[in-house]
Amino acid sequence: MNSSSSNDSTTQPSSDRAVKTSEVIDSIDQRILELVRQRHKAVQQMCAEQQGAPVGRISEAAARIDRLLDRSAQAEESHEDGAVPNASSAALLRHVSSICLQSVHRLQAIYLGPPHSYSHLAAIKYFGDATTLTPVASIPAVFEAVAREDALCGIVPIENSTDGRVVDTLGMFVRGDMQICGEVLLPIHHNLLSTTPRDQITEVHSKPQALSQCRGWLAKQLPNAQLVEISSTAAAAKLASQQRGVAAVASLEAGREYELDVIANSIEDNPNNVTRFAVLGRERPAPTSNDKTAILFQVSHEPGALANAMTIFKQQDLNLTWIESFPAPETKNEYMFFIELTGHRETEAVQSAIQELDSLAQRLTILGSYPRACIE
Repeated sequence: MNSSSSNDSTTQPSSDRAVKTSEVIDSIDQRILELVRQRHKAVQQMCAEQQGAPVGRISEAAARIDRLLDRSAQAEESHEDGAVPNASSAALLRHVSSICLQSVHRLQAIYLGPPHSYSHLAAIKYFGDATTLTPVASIPAVFEAVAREDALCGIVPIENSTDGRVVDTLGMFVRGDMQICGEVLLPIHHNLLSTTPRDQITEVHSKPQALSQCRGWLAKQLPNAQLVEISSTAAAAKLASQQRGVAAVASLEAGREYELDVIANSIEDNPNNVTRFAVLGRERPAPTSNDKTAILFQVSHEPGALANAMTIFKQQDLNLTWIESFPAPETKNEYMFFIELTGHRETEAVQSAIQELDSLAQRLTILGSYPRACIE
């Protein structure tokens, strides 16, 4: 009896504490739901009061979230004290934002598939997973779908910090008329996924860029495995789930989808591997305090022509953040130039630079101005 009584007295307070903690969590969740409802009403009111296009609203929402997280950057440093990391905070806020916007605009976006590819992850990061996301098989198909207005906008890779420019994307900008209305920076962490133990892996499948970005690790850790190029990282993960001895280089999300074991994670040779994605659409986001403008131009093929063009931006005190050359179609040894610069096309300095460049260029296209993305 004494022993039983003693046990009751020691366990009861713990049970009471568990109930109280559960009630606190329920109360917090209720407040979160009420705040989401309030935000939903505020978004509806804002859309009713202000003119603005859906993608512009997405860009504005992304910029607001970035500014909010910048102000809360110190919270990540104190993660040991229970703060939520910036990446998780951003994912949560963008999900809530997409739910609210979806109730006002029926948002649909096209991305380079299949599902669970890095392009899919970039689309979720930018649009939120309340948006209807539709995969297509190629980069040209994304451009074509947006041009036909099958969807409001699309998302395509444009540059990787390891492999450089994405040729198919730049080629489509040269051949067609398409605007950039946003950008996404996605850290790329490749993982070796399989149902086969490491010492029994004979083939490693992935898209060429992923294999290239992990070539050093694979040569050292799996020197006898054959590297097989395939259409996408997600397709590689699916194949690895079906064939013994096959591993995939893909995202953790693809591994979860196909129930693969993580043989090794973050196997990319460059730990700062980042892919930048362009958001395609017909809209022109309004200026923010942190914008970029993308321009495509061609100058005469003669000494000093390009140098004269570059001097324009120096004179206007505009910083160039990206410069790429691309062969001009139907010419010999002539090039188009892609540049990105700080500032919005509606600001005086950028307008002056564009007007002066237009007087020198054989061809000039403003690809768009959009909020500058950040990495959480």
